[in-house]
Amino acid sequence: MKLHRTAPVITGVAVALTGLLSGGILTASAHDGPKASSSHVATHGDSIPNVTVVENQIKAYYGDTVNAEDGLHYPSSTGSYANEMAHITAAAKDYLKGQASRKHSGKPALVFDVDDTTLNTYNYEIFSTFAYNPTSNADFVNNAKFPAVFGMPALVNWANDNGYTVFFLTGRPVTQRDGTAANLAKVGYAASADVDHLYLKDKVNPPAYLPCGATCTTTEYKSGTRKHIESLGYDIVANFGDQWSDLNGGYADKTFKVPNPMYYLP
Repeated sequence: MKLHRTAPVITGVAVALTGLLSGGILTASAHDGPKASSSHVATHGDSIPNVTVVENQIKAYYGDTVNAEDGLHYPSSTGSYANEMAHITAAAKDYLKGQASRKHSGKPALVFDVDDTTLNTYNYEIFSTFAYNPTSNADFVNNAKFPAVFGMPALVNWANDNGYTVFFLTGRPVTQRDGTAANLAKVGYAASADVDHLYLKDKVNPPAYLPCGATCTTTEYKSGTRKHIESLGYDIVANFGDQWSDLNGGYADKTFKVPNPMYYLP
């Protein structure tokens, strides 16, 4: 999904604890990335929320629903997550409407992350019990098993029809291009996800516009790619992501943070 895990798996729910603790703990993304640790370590076990409790809170937030056809778990369209997404997409559309008629420094464009920004990966997180496995994850990606994030196809398609050029920017490896593009189209994204509009991470032959090459952090990779997009004559009016590393680093007039309590990617 976002990146491949290179260290032993730590259950993704442990990452969700980060935002709930006053003290820090070792964290790792369910989708890999550098491990991040706080200088403050909890000294009393009772101060750390129970993993099962946190998992159940995450399931309740998404409104966990089992699909009878494939047996996978999906977010409910009436749950707290869907409700929060409705507010975010409405605010984003209002902002984009206001920006549509304004003069920009380049052709108006939008950048959208993929995992848990345009495609929702809750079904995989539950399937894998919040523990990333490259083989099972590749099956979900390459077989386009992810549903859309609530409200995002309508927002993306409206923007695409109203003068904005849409770019998708993901930390997925370039080998997953076909599965990613197919999944976006399958769930209703009409904006182009061709090679010029869908950016994936290439560690074997990194693009020249990324000085950090194969060693880029997520923030370096994403901000460097946005810088490249703007160098092509675009003005990124808004950047959408579920991780702060999707949004940090500039090269966007405004950012929209999408909720994702399932994992953390520094």
